[in-house]
Amino acid sequence: MKAYLLAFLRKLQRIAGLAAAVAVVSGLIPLSVAQQPKYPAVESVDARPIFRAYCASCHGVDGKGHGSVSPALKSRVPDLTLLARRSGGQFPAARVRNILEGREAPSGHGSREMPIWGPVFHHVDGDVDMGHVRVENLVKYIESLQRK
Repeated sequence: MKAYLLAFLRKLQRIAGLAAAVAVVSGLIPLSVAQQPKYPAVESVDARPIFRAYCASCHGVDGKGHGSVSPALKSRVPDLTLLARRSGGQFPAARVRNILEGREAPSGHGSREMPIWGPVFHHVDGDVDMGHVRVENLVKYIESLQRK
């Protein structure tokens, strides 16, 4: 099963690379955006490096939506520090979890520009799927970014 999953993830990576090359050649994405570093599969369960590697390019290191890629996107990137405020003072943990895992599309998006990170975070290490731990830690980290 692990070999199948790794082969599938490699195939997705090749397809994403090809799609990025086509987008650059056709002028849909500026070359500077396409040259963003590629990150290896998630090995850590620590939310801070996961956020920096997979979320900060769009949402910014501070979560306020001003990442290096955000100007190239069609939709405005949400300020993750305002999620609780915009949800009546209660952090929407279940909604954030569902968006990360692809079970819910972020509101305000005509299409799903935000990648579905669940399969990446569920990278299998041996026989233990730490994906749920990664997602939960990331949800808690985003909750810690909320403005008071």
